[in-house]
Amino acid sequence: MSKCKAMIAGVAGTELSADEFAFFRDVNPWGAILFARNVESLEQLNELTTSMRDATGRSDLPIFIDQEGGRVQRLRPPLAPDYPSAQMIGAVYKRNPEQGLRAAWLLGRLHAFDLMSVGVNVNCMPVLDVPVEGAHEVIGSRAYAYSPDVVALLGRQSAEGLLAGGVLPVVKHMPGHGRAFCDTHKELARVTVPLAELVAHDFVPFKALNDLPMAMTAHVVFEAIDPEYPATLSDTVIRTIIRDVLEFDGLVMSDDISMKALTGDLGDLAEAIIAAGCDIVLHCSGDMEEMQKVAARTITLEGKAKRRADLALSYVGEPDLSNEEELRAEFARIFSVES
Repeated sequence: MSKCKAMIAGVAGTELSADEFAFFRDVNPWGAILFARNVESLEQLNELTTSMRDATGRSDLPIFIDQEGGRVQRLRPPLAPDYPSAQMIGAVYKRNPEQGLRAAWLLGRLHAFDLMSVGVNVNCMPVLDVPVEGAHEVIGSRAYAYSPDVVALLGRQSAEGLLAGGVLPVVKHMPGHGRAFCDTHKELARVTVPLAELVAHDFVPFKALNDLPMAMTAHVVFEAIDPEYPATLSDTVIRTIIRDVLEFDGLVMSDDISMKALTGDLGDLAEAIIAAGCDIVLHCSGDMEEMQKVAARTITLEGKAKRRADLALSYVGEPDLSNEEELRAEFARIFSVES
């Protein structure tokens, strides 16, 4: 395989422009990511993901999406059902734990059917953040529960459902976004509680699922750990907390580098993110000028990061379309989900 840049890039529209095709061909980012702006029809989406792979010459190019259910879902009817939120899965678990666990697995499995059919092989879920009362709604209904143990149980099942369908899950937002009192798409969040409280509460689901192959960082400052830098840019958080305390040896990608929680030149940020210990830089806007700036300062994927990336890709499987109708019917008995 030709050498890749340690970045994931977005695109502007529903098909690759000539400039975008050249970018994917020449820069060869490790992965690509899709948003609602890139989705028009199932046929169009298949053509887009195929052209991304044609440009890189990599049939296994990881193509990411945020398809959680609830309000974070890039494929909507009629292309995919409107799925329940993680909070709704948690409500089922509260009434009937066995049924709740099954619903979480089914949610992941049904996402995999939808995504693999259009060439998308990585889903940025489960959300393992544990909210606290009064926290910003940026997580809100995206969280399974207020209990770290329940979040871990349901997150595990959703991840296993994705994996059963050949789709790579990405746990987020490590080491925890549940205490953020602002929207990190717009500003930087700071968490002031002691480390012992974070370890006993916020970090629990991430530690429980530390065997999964990939995680996304939080643009959150944990003052008890590193009062200056958010997790994405913090050598202390990544190397001491994520790698040592949480014992996570999978691939670590940043959250979107262009979110307003981070400030400064995008090239400087890309370099700093890698220097802090992230393996992969995520850039989502699809703005070509920004993409070039990030790529110019992002290193080639190599060493431990490449080993982790190769391992993560080994979890991606072939689409398995068996039992789809049966599984959708089972899910519909738990939730009224209509295409």
